[in-house]
Amino acid sequence: MRCSQGIISIYAASLPHKWSHAPHFRTGKSVEIRQAAGLLLKNNLRVTFSSLSPSHQQYIKSELLPCLGATDRTIRSTVGTVISVLVQLGRVVGWPELLQALVHCLDGNDTNHMEGAMDAIYKICEDIPEELDVDVPGLSERPINILIPRLLQFFQSPHAVLRKLSLDSLNQFIVVMPTALFMSMDQYLQGLFALAHDSSADVRKLVCAAFVQLIEVRPSFLEPHLRNVIEYILQANKDPDDEVALEACEFWSAYCDANLPPDGLREFLPRLIPVLMSNMVYADDDESLVNAEEDESCPDRDQDLKPRFHSSRLHGSDNGEEEDDDDTVNVWNLRKCSAAGLDILSNVFGDEILPTLMPLIQQKLSTANDSAWKEREAAVLAIGAIAEGCISGLYPHLPEIIAFLIPLLDDKFPLIRSITCWTLSRFSKYIVQGIGHQNGHEQFDKVLMGLLRRILDTNKRVQEAACSAFATLEEEAAEELAPRLEIILQHLLCAFGKYQRRNLRIVYDAIGTLADAVGGELNQPKYLDILMPPLISKWQQLSNSDKDLFPLLECFTSIAQALGPGFSQFAEPVFQRCINLIQIQQLAKVNHVVAGVQYDKEFIVCSLDLLSGLAEGLGSGIESLVAQSNLRDLLLQCCMDEAADIRQSALALLGDLARVCPVHLHPRLQEFLNVAAKQLHASAVKEAVSVANNACWAIGELAVKVHQEISPIVLTIISCLVPILQNAEGLNKSLIENSAITLGRLGWVCPELVAPHMEHFMQSWCAALCMIRDDFEKEDAFRGLCAMVRANPSGAVRSLAHVCKAIASWHEIRSEDLRNEVCQVVNGYKQMLANGGWDQCMATLEPSVLHKLSRYQV
Repeated sequence: MRCSQGIISIYAASLPHKWSHAPHFRTGKSVEIRQAAGLLLKNNLRVTFSSLSPSHQQYIKSELLPCLGATDRTIRSTVGTVISVLVQLGRVVGWPELLQALVHCLDGNDTNHMEGAMDAIYKICEDIPEELDVDVPGLSERPINILIPRLLQFFQSPHAVLRKLSLDSLNQFIVVMPTALFMSMDQYLQGLFALAHDSSADVRKLVCAAFVQLIEVRPSFLEPHLRNVIEYILQANKDPDDEVALEACEFWSAYCDANLPPDGLREFLPRLIPVLMSNMVYADDDESLVNAEEDESCPDRDQDLKPRFHSSRLHGSDNGEEEDDDDTVNVWNLRKCSAAGLDILSNVFGDEILPTLMPLIQQKLSTANDSAWKEREAAVLAIGAIAEGCISGLYPHLPEIIAFLIPLLDDKFPLIRSITCWTLSRFSKYIVQGIGHQNGHEQFDKVLMGLLRRILDTNKRVQEAACSAFATLEEEAAEELAPRLEIILQHLLCAFGKYQRRNLRIVYDAIGTLADAVGGELNQPKYLDILMPPLISKWQQLSNSDKDLFPLLECFTSIAQALGPGFSQFAEPVFQRCINLIQIQQLAKVNHVVAGVQYDKEFIVCSLDLLSGLAEGLGSGIESLVAQSNLRDLLLQCCMDEAADIRQSALALLGDLARVCPVHLHPRLQEFLNVAAKQLHASAVKEAVSVANNACWAIGELAVKVHQEISPIVLTIISCLVPILQNAEGLNKSLIENSAITLGRLGWVCPELVAPHMEHFMQSWCAALCMIRDDFEKEDAFRGLCAMVRANPSGAVRSLAHVCKAIASWHEIRSEDLRNEVCQVVNGYKQMLANGGWDQCMATLEPSVLHKLSRYQV
């Protein structure tokens, strides 16, 4: 298949101007120009291929195929990329010559053609593996059936690149597992074992990757060979090539996550744990070492400032779950993977691993000379990694472990100081639990002061680790921090004054977490005098387009909620800034030139969430600010925004305002209700469950404030809530609970509208009510239940056992009025079903439910 060039000039003249680079791809220009032409071709194809005439499409395809065997590897690779894009756009069916050409290349003797074809196949397998597993008119077999035997054959090729590409291509099918690979699994596994000790590190890495994927998605295939696989992976975990060792290391977490019997791994632990420990030592070329010595005086580079994403406000039981991000340099490597493997092994095997692990830790910690600091650091990392899984075995020794770690906070090596912060934070819960006795109290203070000292470290890595660790300790300690507030604030605000931009974000988080932890304790002049002036000064310095506003807005949200009415002295400028930010961004969305800033929805989301924090903190004190603003109209616009996270935060604010100043929502009440109801349609719930959750909650909050004014939309909302409750399995727990509460609230304010439909939803509704913890929202829902039963007693008869279980789910109904109403409902049914129906229902209930029902004078 030589590259003929006679037709190029003819087609070049007829192609649109933007395709004039296509001929360069074939002609004898420099490799760089040909490669650039190919990449331009790929990008243009994505946009305009479908609008090209069939003759132009065919020309491009016919010109590509001869280049599969180009002498230069970069050109062959670029051809493979373009071919994959064309298959994505026109499918295999639209290019019948392709498969024929690829097979012709594979079956030939020319290495360049084989490699070019294999590269194209690999890219198709990577991008659209399912496209090869379809019937193609004119072919007796599916493409995958034609290719798999050839790919398996190339496992034995003398050329490493062909072994690599063939294995990589087949690995792409493990997750989708087409019939062709399923039927060839024995051959595939034999091929993997044959390649296990390949001379090419790339091939060995792919063998490990195959075993990891198989153990994750198809462990049954490996079960007959599991001992051999584990033995191999254990050896590969010590491979001199770090990438092979890293891929092998992924196997241990995958094995544990697959819930395979621990016994299969148990006998290997005495050999596996030393390997993990060895790999947890910093490698000499670890990039974390490069900036480990970075002093606080070095300005942050732009690339050091990771993009940060604000989590929109969520009302319900799942609120506040965030992923930890402990590590400064977020590059996954063998050290981190080994620590993660040790962590998961400790969770599966618990204290069983301690007899093997602890002597290794002690041995590394005993090396006192400076040259062995990396060994000591790895030992501290290991203690942190097993903090959760081995806690029962470690617990009796915790005071000694903590006492040993505290001096390491002052170690001369910054990475030992930083890892010690993290490891101590992993024991936060137990450090706080020990406060009750004298020694534990002293130890808590030592840890607290040690972390505060490290927050003021001169090393940036240590600053970050200390701040993150301190935030974890704050969450556990909560009100225990109150007596120490002054010194904590002094340290945090001192850090605030000296940190560079990157670490400043973590200080904001630590201050916000502190506010969440101590709540109203913060509302004292001596504390506010330390806390607020620097924050307000920074607030005033930052422009409306500065993304450093995001963490500050989040920090103010926590402070406003903690201070409550005490925040009112700071509220007016904060409220107005939020309104301005939303207005500017809504203008920027339409015309960024006029707005003077580029559109960024994060400003709107953060501002809405801070306004929610103000509403929650100030209560009705926010009313005058709302009255003098155009918040109502801005909010309605945000509730209708196409961005789900803006709608989510806007609907949270709608519910918060409904609680504290519903009068200001009245002029556009029906519009708010209609917009919120739309978020509960089945398609909307599927698309954005957190938006639906907040819409559901906001409707419930509005219902209890506006009462009968909600009646025009009640049945529409009920028709959305009932399917959520009836199909609860797999749905967000918070959405189910909010749906149950809102349905109850609607039944409370409009029983005459909801009660006639009771029998259609009572069972699933009562099941959801059982899940809700005792609080005022659950009280509202049960007021609705009682109101509906009064309006339509017969509607719940067939579901009486479910009603009784829901009533029994209360630990204690604190409201005397509601308690009396529930008593009337229960006793009303007892009288109504006196002819034996009541006793029949009681016989179906568990003793614990009957015991709880006895509180209601049954």
